[in-house]
Amino acid sequence: MALTAQLPANEADRLLSVRGLISVDGNATSELSTLVQLAKDVFGTPCAAVNIIDEDWQRVACQVGSIPIGECSRDDSVCSRVVYANEVVVVPDLSRHPEFRSFPAIQGAPGFRFYAGAPVSLEPDLPVGSLCLLDVEQRDLSDSEIRNLRQFADVASGLLRLQKANFMMEFAEEKLKLAAMTDPLTGFYNRSALVSLIDVMLANALSSQQGFGVLYLDMDGFKQINDKLGHHAGDQVLTHAAKRISECVRAQDVVVRMGGDEFAIFVPDPPDVAALSELSESLLEEFRRPFVVDDNIVTARLSIGAALAPEAGSERLGLLKAVDEALYQAKEAGRDRFVLR
Repeated sequence: MALTAQLPANEADRLLSVRGLISVDGNATSELSTLVQLAKDVFGTPCAAVNIIDEDWQRVACQVGSIPIGECSRDDSVCSRVVYANEVVVVPDLSRHPEFRSFPAIQGAPGFRFYAGAPVSLEPDLPVGSLCLLDVEQRDLSDSEIRNLRQFADVASGLLRLQKANFMMEFAEEKLKLAAMTDPLTGFYNRSALVSLIDVMLANALSSQQGFGVLYLDMDGFKQINDKLGHHAGDQVLTHAAKRISECVRAQDVVVRMGGDEFAIFVPDPPDVAALSELSESLLEEFRRPFVVDDNIVTARLSIGAALAPEAGSERLGLLKAVDEALYQAKEAGRDRFVLR
């Protein structure tokens, strides 16, 4: 059988389908592993696999058997010819095939001789790979066995589609959870993130013998802006404030809008207490610059309370109580300053 290694006309669409796969690097679902094992046992070959063909490589999505099937260039893959032709390919003796006999896995170890593969697809007429059978001995398949192989590939296709659908559902759920935890005005997390995100971060930090800092920010003068210029102006100030806060924090720090003009910044693994002081000073300096809202120049500086776990507490509620007390002291001392507990 001579197969020309020519890309399908719909290769661009096919590669989009390939990218819809969640894992093509051996992390197969138990269902796919069971199916491939069953195919191996039914046909009596030493190995069977589902291989995916991407832009450049044959990647192993699932394999079973005594002879490992490695990744290779798709130019050296018989499975790629299954994809190109979108039909079953059976080669009784690979060593005699004019195109395949020079492939590394045939000419060298493990020295495959027999190959049979049927296309697997996520979408009609867009094969992503092959369910294949391999042997180091010559053999052939009857017409009924070829039909059975095609049916195995059809089931594998269904399992891959189900895997993709499950992932998309999980992804949609995660997006909904994220949306529920996000403040739409500032883009920061809201209070609902405290339990699901901050508690986990705090526990991980303390279990790793790392510190965990918290800053509590309150904008001085914000109420007067709302009263004088209206809530629309207040929202603009909060939007600008969020940008200034973002410019001061690290990528791993988490900012939560606690409500109104109050924010909490959670700082995992700060180098030391001085790092919290430096962050507080940077924030204070940023907020000493006035805001411009609808041609109005307004001022809303900060008061900050800061604390470090585990010294100030090893639980979120205790830490928030400590920074709230420190914030109160900052306000009592004249505002536009920070107090570290």
